[in-house]
Amino acid sequence: MATRKSEGSMDYLQEVDFDRPDQGELYDELPLWSAPFGLMMLERVPLKTAATILDVGAGTGFLTVELAQRCGAAATVIAVDPWRAATARLRRKLEYLSLHNVRVLEQDAASLELPEGSVDLIVSNLGINNFENPGAVLKVCRRALKPDGRLFLTTNLMGHMQEFYDLYRSTLVELGMSDRLAALEAHVHHRGTVDSVRRMLAEAGFEPLTVDTASFRMRFADGSSLLRHFIIRLGFLPAWKAVVAADAVERIFEALEKNLNALAAEQGELALTIPMACFEARKSVT
Repeated sequence: MATRKSEGSMDYLQEVDFDRPDQGELYDELPLWSAPFGLMMLERVPLKTAATILDVGAGTGFLTVELAQRCGAAATVIAVDPWRAATARLRRKLEYLSLHNVRVLEQDAASLELPEGSVDLIVSNLGINNFENPGAVLKVCRRALKPDGRLFLTTNLMGHMQEFYDLYRSTLVELGMSDRLAALEAHVHHRGTVDSVRRMLAEAGFEPLTVDTASFRMRFADGSSLLRHFIIRLGFLPAWKAVVAADAVERIFEALEKNLNALAAEQGELALTIPMACFEARKSVT
């Protein structure tokens, strides 16, 4: 890693070159889906110089980059994610931004080995949704966190995209697939609630302190637009397809798209509600 520049350096006065070839590739600051959650967290996390910060499930590094910049060159941010394409992009962004106070670890957070009590702040923006074993990750975080440190995590909550799931249920009944309702309900109810996340934190040795909840809407012109949106195809469609047998997927989604389009025509748009929460916790005193 390159040597840090002096805090007294005036290199920030150099104007940004908008004509450099990779400007467009690296300009984006925040992924669409995680934007409301990430901004919610940034309103709440403590910002301190010389802090050691762990970003769990860092992805392409929105929180990593923001915290590395907002806390200054004396802070250290450790970004952990097993997704190779994401960490490669993060490294390119760090080079582009001349940020030298970030360590990128391409690995599962459950196998993370940091000195005990070495981290001031742990953040995870929607990471808990994607951990194979959230309890194991949280126990690793507890060990690494200082006694007076803080853990902040965001997640979407049960009730997420309720409008879509209500229509999915009625479409299953319409097509005589009521036997798949249980599978749909299992998928819907795997998402956490405020109480279930609090319990999970407590079981991992954390004391939940505060929780802030809010919601936003994802709006689409119609169901066809929803089903073809890249975020939906990437993060949601595989689980929606798995509710029914493989040979029934085309049939259910043909009917579902038609019903979503009818709902959008009736309402003037298709709007999905996304409830979200930001949790703050500290180590439990044992």
